[in-house]
Amino acid sequence: MRQKRAKAYRKQMLVYNHTFKFREPYQVLIDDQIVLDCHGSNFDLVKGLKRTLQAEVKVMITQCCMQSLYETNNQGAIELAKSFERRRCNHPPKDPKPPKECIESVVNVNGQNKHRYVVATQDIDIRRSLRRTPGVPLVYTTRSVMVMEPLSDASSKISKAVEEDKLFKGLNDPRNASAKTSEDATEKNPQEITKKRPRGPKQPNPLSVKKKKNQKLSSSDRTAETGSENATKTTKRRRKHRSPATGQQPATTAANDAT
Repeated sequence: MRQKRAKAYRKQMLVYNHTFKFREPYQVLIDDQIVLDCHGSNFDLVKGLKRTLQAEVKVMITQCCMQSLYETNNQGAIELAKSFERRRCNHPPKDPKPPKECIESVVNVNGQNKHRYVVATQDIDIRRSLRRTPGVPLVYTTRSVMVMEPLSDASSKISKAVEEDKLFKGLNDPRNASAKTSEDATEKNPQEITKKRPRGPKQPNPLSVKKKKNQKLSSSDRTAETGSENATKTTKRRRKHRSPATGQQPATTAANDAT
């Protein structure tokens, strides 16, 4: 797939994700014709869907489409279709509906793609009818290349309406109710919120200020302080030195020792 086309497909799927709440893995509903064409051209259907949608997929087929495949007696296409998940369409097996009516009844539920299906079909009539239903990605193959149709008019209208609501609806959206209530509170009590701190000289940080010492001391504290001072005032004893010549002590030191 070319880079330009892959980028366009990625943008389209982002619209389906944000506007119509599509989630991975995408549920891809296929018909009997695309199974026959992919089997005849040896085209890997699952790999092509993953490459086109750029995400994981879950391929599904209805019972009515399987019944139409049984009528072709193409065993290779039948085995390929059996490997996919079966989608219940609630149509009786003995009286199956045509693939066009079956797929339309499954996808279009009250004018919406309720189950968020990606429809992969080769039938032009099915694609033409599903373009009227908003939020239906349509995929088909041409010359062994899988192509996704651009956004239909119904889908683009809803996408534009959702984007305009996001831009202009503003606080009327219930998701922004909390912001609206906060603004109402400011309108009711503007004085409480507009209060300013009084200006003036700043006080020093109480943690950085030294604590004041008590000037009045008790008698016991005074005696303890004086005792500690007297203990620190100790006289140092002079060291005795001997003369190198005689080896005797000096006279002064000897007199001191005699005293």
